Amino acid sequence: MKVRLLLYFLSILFLASCGSARKVKKRKSKPVKKVQVEPRPVKLPSVNQQKHVKKLEKTGRKFNTHTLSYIKKYAPLAVREMHKYKIPASITLAQGILESGSGRSQLASKSKNHFGIKCHTTWRGARVYHDDDEKGECFRKYQYVESSYKDHSLFLTQRRRYAFLFSYGMKNYKKWAKGLKKAGYATDPRYPKKLINLIENYELHKFDDVKKKNFKYVVSKEPVVVEKRKRKSRTKTYKVRKGDTLYSISRRYGLSVKELKRLNRLKNNTISIGQVLKLK
Repeated sequence: MKVRLLLYFLSILFLASCGSARKVKKRKSKPVKKVQVEPRPVKLPSVNQQKHVKKLEKTGRKFNTHTLSYIKKYAPLAVREMHKYKIPASITLAQGILESGSGRSQLASKSKNHFGIKCHTTWRGARVYHDDDEKGECFRKYQYVESSYKDHSLFLTQRRRYAFLFSYGMKNYKKWAKGLKKAGYATDPRYPKKLINLIENYELHKFDDVKKKNFKYVVSKEPVVVEKRKRKSRTKTYKVRKGDTLYSISRRYGLSVKELKRLNRLKNNTISIGQVLKLK
């Protein structure tokens, strides 16, 4: 009997020691994902894009009006990218026109994505889903078109398969167009021809000649447009009704609670039915 008791206590001690030796696994905290922050656009100098378009129109040839508007709007942006990343402005502009339908595609108009760039694993910004080569593919969503142009430049400069393109220089748009197809940028076999036709029909190659000299960038002073709540036209006074609060009245007449209290010399938020409040 004593032997059994001794064995019983020894087994309990053994199990207790094993339990205490077990390591408690700590849960690893998930790394915080970085959010893509887009710099505000800058005001770019003219590259004579207005004169360029007027000259085309004087030829009497038929041009797509949306494409002409696109050139007037984004030619300086394509030139800036050329100066910074050594990609022909004609190629960037032609790709933007082709990929975005002259800025009118759903992806371009709603998501500011002018080059059809997909999310990929490194993207940390906003995203949208559209049917492309496959159903419901993930595409990058931007706040500014400028961010889309920059990502296009980075896409070409940071991937090895496009490295050979930069040996062609910035004035050989034909080789660039064919090289993009060769590197796998697009699956359409007519992609190079479409780019070359756009460049030649709209004489986009002339933007490849714009010199970097005196091309200075000025930070835009124009604020980002934010829709503001319109203030309702104020009457001079308001008679408090059942259910009213200072907050609800202030919202109704475009005032702050603080301003409403100041106008009526109120020390607290207490109001009573029938009380007449000044609104001006």
